[in-house]
Amino acid sequence: MTAHWNPDFTEHAPPFAAIQTAAQLLKVPAWPSCSELNCVLAQRTIQVRNASGQALRFVDQTPKATPLAEKYEARIFLRGEIAYRTGGWHDVFNALAWMTFPRAKAALNASHFRALKHQQASGAANRTPLQDALTLLDESGVIVAMSAADLGELLRAHAWKELFWRRRAAVSAHMRFYLFGHGLAEKMLEPFTGITGRSLIFVTPQDFFALPLADQLATLDKLIAARLASAREPLTSGELTPVPLLGIPGWCAANEDARYYDNTAYFRPRRFPL
Repeated sequence: MTAHWNPDFTEHAPPFAAIQTAAQLLKVPAWPSCSELNCVLAQRTIQVRNASGQALRFVDQTPKATPLAEKYEARIFLRGEIAYRTGGWHDVFNALAWMTFPRAKAALNASHFRALKHQQASGAANRTPLQDALTLLDESGVIVAMSAADLGELLRAHAWKELFWRRRAAVSAHMRFYLFGHGLAEKMLEPFTGITGRSLIFVTPQDFFALPLADQLATLDKLIAARLASAREPLTSGELTPVPLLGIPGWCAANEDARYYDNTAYFRPRRFPL
């Protein structure tokens, strides 16, 4: 992955459009420290908080802990402490995700914490399907907003050439993709054929796409948080439809050629019918 520090992602646009505003606040000469990230948090008009209502702050990561209260997700939920390692993109992108989608990240953390408590109380050795789904969204999530239901059907059916090539104009007019997962953002610094996100899809009115980007992100932040807060329908990995990111119009110069979508090793058909 790209090793040098540079918070300007304009050369990677549009994939990094969602986090660009937050990244522009990190104009520091080297990898940002906890104190520098906390200064950026302090500049926000609306404070970034955990689901318990505590203001969040970045703290230096400590050795892996055994007690529940000292585990990564528990520290965020119980004390508002986000463990952070200076010197790498993975944790920087996690910080930018918190700044861009604060409600959604807080809801993710709360769900993680509840699942962790249940796992420890039950004595289960293995993670639950819910924990796997939450991690998949947190690390590899891409948020999809769409105002045309038929496009969503094509996405879920993995009809990639139909969606991204034959319906290209419709995708540009009625569909948007936003990087959410911080692990996925790290990979997109040096994208490769095969890079795939897992999408969480929301239906929006057509005028949503005319909103300023900041308003789009704020709306999606609330929608994601509300989805994760649903006790009746816990998130599942099956809900998170794969998306070959380099097929999204505008995200890769090579996909300006229809033949790009003939690579079925990357643009894989759906194995089972919907």
